[in-house]
Amino acid sequence: MLERGEVANSWRRERWDSLRLLTPNWQSRLPGYRYEGPDPDGYMTMGEVTEFIEGFATVSRAPVQTGTNVTSVRRTDDGYHVTTSRGEIGCRAVVVASGACNLPVVPPFAAAVAGSVEQLTPFDYRDPAKLPDGGVLVVGASATGVQLAAELQQSGRPVTLSVGEHVRLPRMYRGRDVLWWMNASGVWDQRYDEIDDLTRARRLPSPQLVGTPERATLDLNALTSMGVELVGRWAAVRDGRALFSGGLRNVFSLADLKMRRLLDTFDEWAGAHGRDAEAEPPERFAPTRVPPSTRLQLDLGSGEIRAIVWATGFRPDYRWLDVPVVDAKGRLHHEGGVVDSPGLYALGLPVLRRRKSSFIVGIEDDAREVIDHLTQYLAVRR
Repeated sequence: MLERGEVANSWRRERWDSLRLLTPNWQSRLPGYRYEGPDPDGYMTMGEVTEFIEGFATVSRAPVQTGTNVTSVRRTDDGYHVTTSRGEIGCRAVVVASGACNLPVVPPFAAAVAGSVEQLTPFDYRDPAKLPDGGVLVVGASATGVQLAAELQQSGRPVTLSVGEHVRLPRMYRGRDVLWWMNASGVWDQRYDEIDDLTRARRLPSPQLVGTPERATLDLNALTSMGVELVGRWAAVRDGRALFSGGLRNVFSLADLKMRRLLDTFDEWAGAHGRDAEAEPPERFAPTRVPPSTRLQLDLGSGEIRAIVWATGFRPDYRWLDVPVVDAKGRLHHEGGVVDSPGLYALGLPVLRRRKSSFIVGIEDDAREVIDHLTQYLAVRR
């Protein structure tokens, strides 16, 4: 097992200080290893996540070779040749487990933003004190965007949030964490080959959830109540001005509709399995409030905005993978983790084999099936 940094490197080096897992502690489990602390309904801090993964590496006796950067993987007649910062390796099979969040996605028009405005990604951001005084424009309203917008607003800075497509969820539903419902109802176990539009499912933004001791919902209504200004999706920069799309009402309505449908699924499952009595009554949440008026442009040279945080997603980095299995958009060609090159496999990607693949709790089932395929491949080659 080759690791470019330390065990749990991305959790140590590429997360902001206040971040917690979106999943409750009782869902933090790996093969033969799980959270055993005093707060099963809480959410791990980044330090706790690091300790959890370190503990699993120790218990499992994983043969991790840290401080080893892979610079090339290429096919050979009998497998693959791997070039690393610590030497060469020949092997019959390779598992790509480098994740989907290696590089932040920033639109090309960011280059047109005035130099007086500081620009950051979630990889750069640590806490509000590191930003210049003044207003902040957060771009993106998925889990990262709403969390950073809330933290920056609570620090006393005026925050504007640019909102595009998003997934709205309550933190708690009928007395339980919403992810309990995702797990119990079977939504999270839906397989990749059962999903109608798999490409879209793999590109969905992360849900608007935050892990806090209060188990609070952090949706756009909550942000509006805090004083965050909402604008549409950032579409372009022209003459030093940020131009935002209209149509927030439609964007909000679609997110609300999808949330209601999901809650209907939970209610139907509870009724069909005799679980209604042990849960609180079904509930529905107020529609996302549409601002009376929204700005369609913002002068980036006026001094109103001193910093921009690009919470516009991430993408994997396969520049080291010298095998023709990556498309023009940087996506890996695979079928449930079996890559389009014999002996090459992937783990840790969104909806790899199930909807829960992106979460710690989802890796065990995926890994067992992918490694079963790998061992059969090796057995045939022998």
